[in-house]
Amino acid sequence: MRTSLSLVLLAAAALAACVPPSAPAEAPDPFASSVDEVGPWAEAAPDVMESPAGPATPEQRAARLQARALLVDGHSSVPSLLPGGSSDPVSPGREPTAAELARLKAAGVTGKFFSIHVGPPAPQAPSSLGGSVARRALDLIDATHRQIERHRETLVLARSARDVRRAEREGKIAVLMGIEGGHAIENSLPALRSFYRLGVRTMALTHTTTNDWADSAGGAHEPALIRHRGLSPFGEAVVREMQRIGMLVDVSHASDSTFQHVMKVASAPVITSSTMRAAGHHRRNLDDYMLRAIAEKGGLVMVNSWAFFLDEAYAAQSARFAQKYGAYIKELGERFQGDATGLRELVEKLKAQDGPMAPPPPLSRIVDHIDHVVKVAGIAHVGLGSVFGGDEALQDGLAGIDGLPNLTLELVRRGYSDGDILRLLGGNFLRVLEQAEAYAASTDTTLSGHGSLRQLSATELPELPELPEPPTPPVTSPPAGPPLDPPSRPRVSAPPPPPPKPAPRLPKDGAPEPSPVELRMSR
Repeated sequence: MRTSLSLVLLAAAALAACVPPSAPAEAPDPFASSVDEVGPWAEAAPDVMESPAGPATPEQRAARLQARALLVDGHSSVPSLLPGGSSDPVSPGREPTAAELARLKAAGVTGKFFSIHVGPPAPQAPSSLGGSVARRALDLIDATHRQIERHRETLVLARSARDVRRAEREGKIAVLMGIEGGHAIENSLPALRSFYRLGVRTMALTHTTTNDWADSAGGAHEPALIRHRGLSPFGEAVVREMQRIGMLVDVSHASDSTFQHVMKVASAPVITSSTMRAAGHHRRNLDDYMLRAIAEKGGLVMVNSWAFFLDEAYAAQSARFAQKYGAYIKELGERFQGDATGLRELVEKLKAQDGPMAPPPPLSRIVDHIDHVVKVAGIAHVGLGSVFGGDEALQDGLAGIDGLPNLTLELVRRGYSDGDILRLLGGNFLRVLEQAEAYAASTDTTLSGHGSLRQLSATELPELPELPEPPTPPVTSPPAGPPLDPPSRPRVSAPPPPPPKPAPRLPKDGAPEPSPVELRMSR
């Protein structure tokens, strides 16, 4: 009897040894300690398999691919979901509607970046929220977490590529966060790591203005000053620390010299999140050499749909409008804080008063840019960084995120294979994110325990060039007519005042960075 009982116990033990242990339950608290605290690891990305060939119309094939894709929109302000819009004060009471979330799901979106846009770098000056730029970033991050927690049935915070894949399996939308403007870290590597711990996984080193450690290419119409000829020594430390912890370095908006400096420092893939082929006169452009450099690092060029960069004639028209009404629109923006919709409606009325405007370029133009990047950098290094839903929408059904199926249909019509379309729609981005995570894991370091405590000191700041005082522009005033109504009832009854005279060109060290004619890709 004892022998039989022993045999039974041995057999049970052997059977148990053959059964793999169950996976530990995930911590419900998104801030709880996890593997992210000591280094991000992720499952390897499986190869994208070709769909079996079969008779289907282009529309049917596009719909099938749209439903199958791990579709990642890599650059979007998500004004409807991020309360108040990415560039407006946070309005905690603003909630996304069921219809807005349904539009994202219907478009087949798996992952969507919420842009943590912090405005011009002015860490010592009060922001529109009464705090520093880091405070601004924290408010937007909290607003993002707030929406995720209130809509758990639809949204999930993604800290890794594994989380994006899990969201796809569960039929949810993975929310990723990316900071626009490295000045948000306020010259502190500990602050950088804190943002990573809160879920930020990409950061553009600069935005439209040069900061204390990296030169910017400037805005769409305004040049930026050269202060560092690329990255300062602290800027190099920022790039190295980002890659050590697994945060993607985004060279969007960076100057040519900053781009080249990043490529010398980087040891892991680099991305540009808002890029496309554009007219050569724009400063925010990448040439073919830069496209190849990103590919050689294993990185990703993410093509967006901002019409300003898709068509030279449309860009020139937009520049004339900005020059004519820019000062007045800025004044209205300060009055209409918190009401992006009201301000946008008012700007549209200004455009209508100004006379007929040329229509934006067609949807097919964005695929022209995709074709160019694929030709130069290779299919493995192209993705979507759309800015869908912005003010400069394309024609032919790409006025918002629900136009994405039309983009997939155009790729089908251009002859891209199923596998290549799946790579373009999101597979390439996940591969790059996984490579960044693998590089961070290979350093065998902990997030903060091995992190540098370095912060930029006042003695390390470059001296600003002495520039001539620009002429004082004429005082602008609202158009003649009834006074402006509150933001909920904007009215424009007369043309705005004439624009101020342009400031003189800045000399030598304070001059804007030149605009090489050979540039072809916007960043």
